[in-house]
Amino acid sequence: MPNTPARDRDDLPALLGGSPIRPQGPPDWPGSDPAVTAAVQSALADGSWGKYHGPHTSKLTDVVAQTHGGCHVMLCSSGTVAMELALRGLRVGPGDEVILAAYDFRGNFQNVLTVGATPVLIDIHPTSGNLDPSHLAAAISKRTKAIIVSHLHGGVVSMPDVVRIARQQTPPIPVIEDAAQMPGATIAGKTAGTWGDVGILSFGGSKLLSAGRGGAVITSLADVAQRIKLYTQRGNDAYPLSELQAVALLPQCERLAEFNRRRAASANRLRELLANVSGLRPFENAVANSQPGYYKFGLQYDPVAFGGLSRDLFAEAMRADGIALDAGFRSLHLTHASSRFRPIGTLTHATDADARVLTLHHPILLEGPEALRQFVDAVERIRRNATILQSNRKSKI
Repeated sequence: MPNTPARDRDDLPALLGGSPIRPQGPPDWPGSDPAVTAAVQSALADGSWGKYHGPHTSKLTDVVAQTHGGCHVMLCSSGTVAMELALRGLRVGPGDEVILAAYDFRGNFQNVLTVGATPVLIDIHPTSGNLDPSHLAAAISKRTKAIIVSHLHGGVVSMPDVVRIARQQTPPIPVIEDAAQMPGATIAGKTAGTWGDVGILSFGGSKLLSAGRGGAVITSLADVAQRIKLYTQRGNDAYPLSELQAVALLPQCERLAEFNRRRAASANRLRELLANVSGLRPFENAVANSQPGYYKFGLQYDPVAFGGLSRDLFAEAMRADGIALDAGFRSLHLTHASSRFRPIGTLTHATDADARVLTLHHPILLEGPEALRQFVDAVERIRRNATILQSNRKSKI
């Protein structure tokens, strides 16, 4: 610990030896849930948890279909697999191109490569942090076979604009809508995942709907659904979601809308609290009639406002104070060989996002006003000690 007068140590971040703002640490996720426990115990008791074709996956399929407009639903082993299956269902393959944002989940990029196609990377919107539809026209070529649109970190993409541009092409370009981070969200009046030709969901361990692993493909196109089924059925399902996972998800589905409302209210309150906090700008949305989901709450970090403190050291200090704040994704054009993709333009905002995005994990949004105040208090305490944090880190190098 630096040589700091004792009277000042109460104001030190935990990374410098002070008391953590949240000594209990980040809230667990998934946490204790009596409804999930009861459902799992019931499945264990009646033996349905171990069936190949038990009642729970069938019921979950129906629930997902109902909440997404009666579409075809294919459950699978992860959101990453769901994206691969979506691409295969659309017959994307060698020689084709797929457009996606240069700031996106790396699995989407790698899935495009997996099916033999070439990723075409476009820039993101500077305030929403998500794919900017204004760059789509420049990216479309005769080889374009699909567009992947992800809604990330509480930011949303203008799906009416994306779909309009895609449908204007000859032939129309299929759109895959990645709603892994925001199940149950509303984008321009429609449920996230239903704007495109195919949508995908994730049930990973940290997600809003958690089964440890798992995902789903949703589509209104019977031919796409049939191709996916033919690919996955190899004497049995090659990418299954288990009955035990399904039974754990069902009670969570019942409360998703309620939890989404609570997270959204907290996100709005956090924006209000951050309005007077320099250096942290929440992702902003301009898509009317939308209610984003908040698996992550996205922020743009300005090191100048923190005396030059790096984004990564700031995040480390916040985590030491018990707050689950992390760097965002690495931007795809900065982490893959240039021979593996085709860039459109300079990708300025995606480059900026690689260095500046921070993401707050969603469980804190369910805790209420005091947790949000703790977040802001930790931010300001780190700001006051930014010089000491930098000096302390340099002395250890």
